[in-house]
Order: sequence, then structure tokens, then C-alpha cells
Amino acid sequence: MPPLPNRWTKHRMRTRISLPLAGLLIGWPLALSAQPGRMDALASLERGEWELRERQDGTATKRVCLGDPGQLLQPNHSGLQCKRFILENSAQQIAISYDCGRSGQGRTTLRVETSRLVQIDSQGVSGGSPFALTIEGRRVGACRSTALAR
Repeated sequence: MPPLPNRWTKHRMRTRISLPLAGLLIGWPLALSAQPGRMDALASLERGEWELRERQDGTATKRVCLGDPGQLLQPNHSGLQCKRFILENSAQQIAISYDCGRSGQGRTTLRVETSRLVQIDSQGVSGGSPFALTIEGRRVGACRSTALAR
């Protein structure tokens, strides 16, 4: 006949059950905040034509017709449908990590200076190679075409 559990054994069993349960209860709101949703920093950005200039050399520029400001969050994976996880979300700054499957992944921080000026830092892996970008985005006017990028 096995020995009956003493008070110490019962306490350890309760601890083994209650600690993971407490972790779930505490971690649940944090997990929800990392889900896709409203990105406060992007809400203030003006739609239109934006010039994206790499700050490292200052010469590489790209123009985009910005309809969805979320496209600024994946500068090296633009146009791909990637899973995004919000790491920080305020009116002035957003930080995300994203996973584009075999195409790569990255982490981007976008800081809003004004509704027409942003600073973007992004690093990750694209096509099997690492990248690190520091970009200044500036609204330069209305889009030249009638269709906004989505």
C-alpha cells in the first residue's frame, strides 16, 4: 500500500497546479495586446505620396502612394501578407515583429514625428540574407495616380 500524502506533498501538488494557472491568468491580457488591431501611431499619418529615404547613405529613395500606412512597417517585405505581432503601440511610436514564412521576417519600429514625417528602423532576414534599414519617410504630396496603395 502506497504511503498517504503528507501536508508537504499536498502543498507541492497545489503549487504545481496553481502556478501555471496564475501564469495563464496574468499572461492572457498580454497575449491579447500582441494581436493585430488598431495601430495608434499609424492613425495620424496623412495619406498620399511619400518619399522613403535610407538614412545610411541618403541616396536610395523610393516613392510610394500610401493608402494603408501599415505598408511602412515592412519596408523590406512590402506587398507580402505577413503575420504581425504588435510589441509597442502608442500615439507616437509602434514596434512590431512580423513573419513572412519562407520570405523572411523582421522587426520594425516606426516613430511619428508629425503626420507627414516618420522615422523607421527595421531589421531582419529577407531571402536568406540579413538586412538593417534606417529610413526617413516624408509625405511629399498627393498621389499622382488615382488609386491609393492598399
